[in-house]
Amino acid sequence: MTRARATRDHGGVTPNEAHHERDRPWLMRTYSGHSSATASNALYRQNLAKGQTGLSVAFDLPTQTGYDPDHPLARGEVGKVGVPVAHLGHMRQLLDGIPVGEMNTSMTINATAAWLLGLYVAHAEEHDVPSEALRGTTQNDIVKEYLSRGTYIFPPLPSRRLIVDMVAYCAAHIPKWNPINVCSYHLQEAGATPVQEIAYAMATAVGILDAVRESGQVAEDDFPAVVASISFFVNAGIRFVEETCKLRAMTELWDRLCLERYGVQDPKARRFRYGVQVNSLGLTEAQPENNVQRIVLEALGVTLSKNARARSIQRPAWNEALGLPRPWDQQWSLRIQQVLAYETDLLEYEDLFEGSHVIEARTQELLDEATAELDDVLSLGGAFEAIDELKTRLVGSHVERMRRIESGDLTVVGVNAFTEAAESPLGGAGSILRVDPTVQDTQITELAEWRSTRDADAVKRALDELARVAETDENIMAATIALAHAGGTTGAGAVCDRQRCSRGRAHAGGTTGEWSETLREAFGEYRAPTGVAGARGGATDALRAIATELQARPGGPPRLLVAKPGLDGHSNGAEQIAVAGRDAGFEVIYQGIRLTPEQIAAVARDEDVDVIGLSILSGSHLELVPEVLENLREAGVTAPVVVGGIIPPEDQAVLLAAGVAAVYTPKDFELGTLMAELAELTLSGSRP
Repeated sequence: MTRARATRDHGGVTPNEAHHERDRPWLMRTYSGHSSATASNALYRQNLAKGQTGLSVAFDLPTQTGYDPDHPLARGEVGKVGVPVAHLGHMRQLLDGIPVGEMNTSMTINATAAWLLGLYVAHAEEHDVPSEALRGTTQNDIVKEYLSRGTYIFPPLPSRRLIVDMVAYCAAHIPKWNPINVCSYHLQEAGATPVQEIAYAMATAVGILDAVRESGQVAEDDFPAVVASISFFVNAGIRFVEETCKLRAMTELWDRLCLERYGVQDPKARRFRYGVQVNSLGLTEAQPENNVQRIVLEALGVTLSKNARARSIQRPAWNEALGLPRPWDQQWSLRIQQVLAYETDLLEYEDLFEGSHVIEARTQELLDEATAELDDVLSLGGAFEAIDELKTRLVGSHVERMRRIESGDLTVVGVNAFTEAAESPLGGAGSILRVDPTVQDTQITELAEWRSTRDADAVKRALDELARVAETDENIMAATIALAHAGGTTGAGAVCDRQRCSRGRAHAGGTTGEWSETLREAFGEYRAPTGVAGARGGATDALRAIATELQARPGGPPRLLVAKPGLDGHSNGAEQIAVAGRDAGFEVIYQGIRLTPEQIAAVARDEDVDVIGLSILSGSHLELVPEVLENLREAGVTAPVVVGGIIPPEDQAVLLAAGVAAVYTPKDFELGTLMAELAELTLSGSRP
């Protein structure tokens, strides 16, 4: 659709007459999805009607980690941070009324990316939309999952095989689809410096492209198209001058790698194509209205430089440090993009920084340092082989960042400076979206109905075929799509064999959990490193003082259990608490993510811990924390329990009433104070 020309300015000359035709705006997205496929579809259609130009689908944690809603680990997590999609019926509901042949859809999915793409393709085939017409992206970066996010399932090499199969399949069948979105976004959230963000993203891309080339699934003549299909998803931080230079450095380094390592001659195929989510790491719970300015400035860092401008931008809402945003909050973020793209003259000029000595010098510095860091990672065997070392480096970088905030060397307005504030009219009851707690029960009931109405024999045959292919070198996508296709005796669905679809026959309608469980049996599961043991950030004076006190206690230092119940994989906070606890003299027990309440209680009992810290950022605290407390009582554990996470004030009161000794939120950034309070709890005898 062509936009009307800009109106004349006060000088009587249109911007286009003064300069040149406006560039096409970037794709505008809002990362969204919650509770159910039907509710999320309504939200998507509302956002598209308001001018959003692409979809960005958030999936819930069970979907991301390969569990159906009725799995024990899914308790409390269904529909909380995204939309649950267990089968093709959900994909039909999710995309109802949305023309997939005309849409550009980004799906934030990694470990189960092949399955969700299979469902998307199956849905398109039901609507006679050929795969060649589909446009969009699956995030599909498993390395950053190991390093920062936590929604992984399989070990590195099988995970890489799934990505390679997707890349090869898309090259042959879905050429407009980006099969992987190398995601440095979450690396910055995990503490990555600009140099680390550049280097680790490039190392991941190299690891995938090398593996695709070595697989033999893509002919040499077709390989440049594969290189061109690789896209990136980057973080835009508050230091927008440095962010501009970072993106210019990434653009240059990617061009160099494409040309020198892979021999891609066409400059268009070497183009650094990236999308952005402006930095949710910088969102604050204290004075959250400041987040509006932050996301504006962060957007400038990825739009001002034409030669390194983002192809798509999605923004968090101002209140996402507090919980799920409401439709109005998402509208506000979208309107900020639209003002920037349509009202300002940003898109009417050539690159604003071309020839800037300052920009070019900082870009070159980042390029040189990132190249050295990339070479170091490759010398370790590459991104997939160096997971342990990279995780340790990121935890260390994040420790240093948190220490700078705590000391005041890094200013965060409203958090460690200018903390005086009037009461905000934006807050209060109803300021965030709450997911109905009955959603999980509804999803479980509907899942049982789905299973009861499908052709069980067809499902078994499809699962058997998937298991067979998993044990071979065959591309796994055809078997995945075959499992995804739903049907039945009514003839209302589409039937898909490994080559094409035909209507009117009974067929398999597999589920997310069935696909994942089949591959779990073939590939095994994986627990990524925590990075805590090797991280060194330097203890503060406050932490050293606590350590001196604890080391002098009779019987040795108290034992702190840091635990993450449920499927929440955002472990950055838990890792920082674990490192700070160690620096403060605690004996720290931290086993990583994805633990059941029963497992946490068993560890607390067996390790005879003195205090327990639970970390939950997925919104499932009201369901999971009481379960942990009950399991602790049954196990005879009397250690006090504290909880940290994104927890609204009214929920804090509920948790305290249930027996939690203290609740901490992101505003409680002073780790010295927090550790002192934990040390005091070990003496006071406070109990859940």
